[in-house]
Amino acid sequence: MDRVVFIPARHASTRYPGKPLVPLRGATGQAKSLIRRSWEAACAVRGIDAVYVLTDDDRIAEEARGFGAGVLMTSSRARNGTERCAEGLAQLETEPRVVLNLQGDAPLTPPWFLEALAGAMETAEPGGTGMATPVLRCDARTLENFVTDRREGRVGGTTAVMRADGSALYFSKEVLPFVGDLAAPPEVWHHVGVYAYTPGALRRYAGWPEGPLERAEGLEQLRFLENGLPVRCVPVEARGRLFWELNNPVDVARIEAVLAEEGIA
Repeated sequence: MDRVVFIPARHASTRYPGKPLVPLRGATGQAKSLIRRSWEAACAVRGIDAVYVLTDDDRIAEEARGFGAGVLMTSSRARNGTERCAEGLAQLETEPRVVLNLQGDAPLTPPWFLEALAGAMETAEPGGTGMATPVLRCDARTLENFVTDRREGRVGGTTAVMRADGSALYFSKEVLPFVGDLAAPPEVWHHVGVYAYTPGALRRYAGWPEGPLERAEGLEQLRFLENGLPVRCVPVEARGRLFWELNNPVDVARIEAVLAEEGIA
């Protein structure tokens, strides 16, 4: 296998317990669980050899198998999706060239985000990029959602700041750089909750302890930066589509609005 997509999903979310099973109504009024919509987003990606839901919860596994997804059961010791992906990798009979991690709370992820990410990994020089993630320049609507969430005390999406060469300087659940005026904001990059790894980088990650920045922000990708492994940020284009993740209950209405606007059943 060349490319495998893993969708980590856990029931015990701190901010929104049970969210993988939350129903989301599409344009026709049909409700599908969050995990199903995330799986359907993964299945729309070209050039993928297999898609698996990774979970330690029987309720999520039963739901996933019910709509036809492959499931790999992982341990309750996995502290984040990347550790869960490392456990999933160990269960595969054939090691892929690239492992893609589509977060189970990101059903609005367009397929070309993952295609661009896989392409960036496969064109990297040998021994170069071990981990990459997409970033999306914030439009006015997304930036307003970011700023509103923080002003109202909610932790929503994640922003990224980068070097000139596209390597990550930092990721944060704060809005970085600081936005003082929505009418004339600085350039803000939305971190898209998708990752790509080489198998070797994924195994190294699993052997590192959780770092203080990762713990403070609750962002798994910071473990790579804290251990000196560069993270490549791959800019992607929205092509008129709004990207948003389901982090808090308020995001259900936001995502359902986009499903209706886009005509997604």
